[in-house]
Amino acid sequence: MQKKLNGLVALVTGGSRGIGRAIALDLSQEGATVVVNYRSGESQAQEVVDIIHASGGKAIAIQSDVTDYEQVNAMIQDIINKLGGLDILVNNAGVAKDGLIFNLEPGDWLDVMQVNFGGVFNCTKAAIAHFMSQRSGAIVNISSVMGERGWIGESNYAASKGAINAFTRCCAMELARFNIRVNAVLPGFCSTDLVTDLLAKEGNKILKQIPSRTFAKPEEVAKVVTFLATSDSSYVTGSLVTVDGGLSTPLAMGKPSV
Repeated sequence: MQKKLNGLVALVTGGSRGIGRAIALDLSQEGATVVVNYRSGESQAQEVVDIIHASGGKAIAIQSDVTDYEQVNAMIQDIINKLGGLDILVNNAGVAKDGLIFNLEPGDWLDVMQVNFGGVFNCTKAAIAHFMSQRSGAIVNISSVMGERGWIGESNYAASKGAINAFTRCCAMELARFNIRVNAVLPGFCSTDLVTDLLAKEGNKILKQIPSRTFAKPEEVAKVVTFLATSDSSYVTGSLVTVDGGLSTPLAMGKPSV
């Protein structure tokens, strides 16, 4: 059966672990040549590349700090030179510095914003000239339901994801005439390193507020990203797609009555 992303090149930022790793593997399964971007996890990124190679796919790992536009721009040009192009950009790299607003340091919001939103801006800015010239491209931003709702201790993280959501809509408006689609995926609580501590402390309480009574698996988020990267979603742009097991559906907090 023909794979839906054969011949296409996909960049996944923060692709060495967690949701990014799952996305890289899933895009490869659909035939994409995958660039696994990492900042410091070289061995983890290479492990993802090795898994893809072992399954018959194509992948390379490239180091770049998404908070630095010059590094990002150099990475994009390197990808185009080495692989002959770029067709899909998945802005996944992210960090968290959770805490009550009263306890946060003044710089904590900026550290989170520079990675979570700054990375999305820098990578999008660096990639769109190429996408515009070929008059095609798919950008998928990994946001969070936190960007649309409130949660205690998540103010800086939620603000960064809210910025991604707004940026996604604006990008979709600006780039539609070039046949470039821009969407965001908004996971709920997903079992990754980013929320390990939170789930260890509050996991049972959180589960009671999720209608599906389960946390997301990275692979479940990845499947939605792949859908948005393929022509199956050719008429989808500017959308914020929640993958949260119904977490953002209830009207109030607490244990559902069903």
